[in-house]
Amino acid sequence: MKAPFIPLNAPYSDTQRAWLSGFFAGMHSHMLHSAGSVNQADARILHILFGSQTGNSESLANDAAASAKSHGLRPIVKSMDEVEIGQLAKMEYLLIITSTYGEGAMPDNAEMLWEAASGSDAPRMENLKYSVLALGDTSYDLFCQAGIDWDKRLEELGGKRLFERVDCDVDFEAPAEKWISEVVPLMAEGAATVAVIDTENHAGKSTYNRKNPFPAKLSVNRILTALDSSKETRHYEISIAGSGLSYEAGDAMCVIPTNCPELVADILKALGCAGDEEEPVNGELMKLSEALRTQFEIKLPSKELLEELAKRSGDQELNALLSAGNKDKLNDYLWGRDTLDLLLQFPAVEFSAAEFLRLLKPLQHRAYSISSSGKKYPDSVHLTVASVRYQAHDRQHKGVCSTYLADLAGEGGEVKIFFTPNNNFRVPNDDSLPMIMVGPGTGIAPFRAFLQEREFRNASGKNWLFFGDRNAATDFIYRDEIEAMRASGLLTRLDLAFSRDQAEKIYVQDRMLEHGAELYAWLEQGGYFFVCGDAYRMAKDVDQALHDVVRLHGNKTVTQAVDYVNQLKKDKRYVRDVY
Repeated sequence: MKAPFIPLNAPYSDTQRAWLSGFFAGMHSHMLHSAGSVNQADARILHILFGSQTGNSESLANDAAASAKSHGLRPIVKSMDEVEIGQLAKMEYLLIITSTYGEGAMPDNAEMLWEAASGSDAPRMENLKYSVLALGDTSYDLFCQAGIDWDKRLEELGGKRLFERVDCDVDFEAPAEKWISEVVPLMAEGAATVAVIDTENHAGKSTYNRKNPFPAKLSVNRILTALDSSKETRHYEISIAGSGLSYEAGDAMCVIPTNCPELVADILKALGCAGDEEEPVNGELMKLSEALRTQFEIKLPSKELLEELAKRSGDQELNALLSAGNKDKLNDYLWGRDTLDLLLQFPAVEFSAAEFLRLLKPLQHRAYSISSSGKKYPDSVHLTVASVRYQAHDRQHKGVCSTYLADLAGEGGEVKIFFTPNNNFRVPNDDSLPMIMVGPGTGIAPFRAFLQEREFRNASGKNWLFFGDRNAATDFIYRDEIEAMRASGLLTRLDLAFSRDQAEKIYVQDRMLEHGAELYAWLEQGGYFFVCGDAYRMAKDVDQALHDVVRLHGNKTVTQAVDYVNQLKKDKRYVRDVY
């Protein structure tokens, strides 16, 4: 149909205005789509690789990608375990964003690529222009070591550092944002100017985050362990009704705690302060007592506080430990001690309120693996948390966030929260594939969520849970639920390891080895292998047991077993949520 002629200076009727509006909107849409489909292919490619254990690096990688698009670049975001060394060698423009895991180690998803890049036969990368953003925690000796290692190695292989590496402490948002704003224009410099239009539909980022947490309500707080247990593990339910927030099984919920009022009072007494002294905090005057309660980490002593105490006290033992750089001996010295213990140990050392605050780190959120399925419980989040309580140095000590939830928040009270997605740690998309879950203690949390998810989806795949703790009579948390899942057939296999119920201690890795033939058969059927819990002992022992199972029951050499397990990692079929 021929469009009606409408003079530009004519008074338009409502019908004519509607037609004009639709016509020009359609033309604009067509032009944008054409620009996107043509110019997107001509744009310079910027690869953005992330190494992430908890999701922070992945989130920042996506932020960098959004900035890159606005500068006419074509970003390709990938987890490091999705890239082969040969592909890395062919890249021209690269951003690496990586956290450091534990004491200087690579995150799980960066291990294989790092092993290849650090090898003597790694290819040269003379055409590469790169920059690195490193996430870390200054409370660890090898601060940001993974990022430091990547930065150094890419230079050794011939890459050109286009922008200096930025190392971020736990407050990473501001320096990361600055790095992105400065490095992306450099990556775009000299590229052909093209209009890159993003025609993909991206879900908007949640308005709730660490700087703007959601004020949720704590609706359930109940003890899971028996009263005579040597542990205290609790089940929490936190309402997110009306928030617009959603989560997936495998995600973490972050809780922003406040410090114990009694600990604040004891520290004020040790400092000789009243608490009503006003000090500048984040650009505003705040009473010292409130600052210590809500803004600063007052349990774990910072390195700066340790060094200042050593300097001012002249204590030979502490000075010797710090100067020797012996991490293990220093850790032994600090075991069970907190900031108050150290202030009481050196009563002659005096700090003004301002001096003391300068030596503290900001109070950080704590991340907990969610123990519910968002599909089954869309308006509620369940957590499974062990309360940290212990006696040391003639006083009772308490964990910051675990006892904040247990003692301070109170049922019906407000809890500030936000979510951290963990896109790698997910129930298999294919509902027919087997799942093997190893989660002793509170490590069961995400697997309770996984099983709820499988039940909701009516998944046909087999489910196998390895669970354990100290004693069955006192520490078999969620026993009724687990046994009901087993009776219904949702839980195909359940293997338990209660370490102290017999003379010889038995752990989940022992049960894995006992049933190694069947475990290997499940892997051969396309099974997924998940681990959650303690990183320093359990996860290492389970990893060794998995290699042994593959070697023994797959009739493989040690090298072949390593290759098999590495392939599981690459296929996202061996995934860990460890801490």
